[in-house]
Amino acid sequence: MSLWCDKYQPKTFNELHYQLEQAALLQAVVADGDFPHFLIYGPSGSGKKTRIKCLLHDLYGDGAQSLRIENHVYETPSRRKGEITTIGSNYHVQVNPSDAGIYDRIVIQELIKTIAQTKEININEQRSFKVIVIIEVDKLARDAQRALRRTMEKYISSCRIILCCNSTSRVIPAIRSRCLAIRIAAPTIDEINGVLQKVTNFEGIQLPIDLANPNISFSKRANGKLNFAFLRLPLTTDQQILEPDWEVYLRDTARMVGEEQTPQRILQARERLYELVAHCIPAEIIFKVP
Repeated sequence: MSLWCDKYQPKTFNELHYQLEQAALLQAVVADGDFPHFLIYGPSGSGKKTRIKCLLHDLYGDGAQSLRIENHVYETPSRRKGEITTIGSNYHVQVNPSDAGIYDRIVIQELIKTIAQTKEININEQRSFKVIVIIEVDKLARDAQRALRRTMEKYISSCRIILCCNSTSRVIPAIRSRCLAIRIAAPTIDEINGVLQKVTNFEGIQLPIDLANPNISFSKRANGKLNFAFLRLPLTTDQQILEPDWEVYLRDTARMVGEEQTPQRILQARERLYELVAHCIPAEIIFKVP
């Protein structure tokens, strides 16, 4: 038994329900045969990884869906050993180098070098290259991004890079200029409701017909994130949407600052913000304007 967001996740471009123009562009690039590096960006929950999976399926067929988890060992300049987890198939590898912290540059150089030098045993495949999917490329340090740029050029004959991020503002121009950039916008309320309607029809449950009303709290809280809606099915118009504890905590912090502007209150607010950061809430999320 699987979650509906996984069960009904599109596996091919023909199964997508929104952003069809971008899907057609990606299909045309695959059909053309001259496959470039990609930079796929857009807000969280917009469907970037889903479109990457569809792209890999168009490239390699069902073999790209046979995934396995692997641990890759890398060596730091101080001779210490580190380990990073990747997900991939015989044809591609997906990795988040920022998980390695300050050693993201080493992970990029060693991992891409290893994958690029590994030959696929199936000689009947039409593609002569493997694909490396790098998640959250915008969180890489500048040194790591410059190393990525050099590696992209060095191994262009044996591998292609698909970069995924929320925003391109933190990606260095040298990388952006070497990739075909595709923006995936967040689905609208109507698009979210259309997908939910199809899923509920398959599952034999009733979706409230007035769910598209933007005044309903659920439509506001979804905020363009399809997974948010999937994980709360089946829905009712009066359904209570529970907020994460950290959002409630952050809203209370903002209320505290608004009620009293004193040095003591500022110190209290700073301690609360440190508490959020200590619990792995990213600073860009904390200070994001709603």
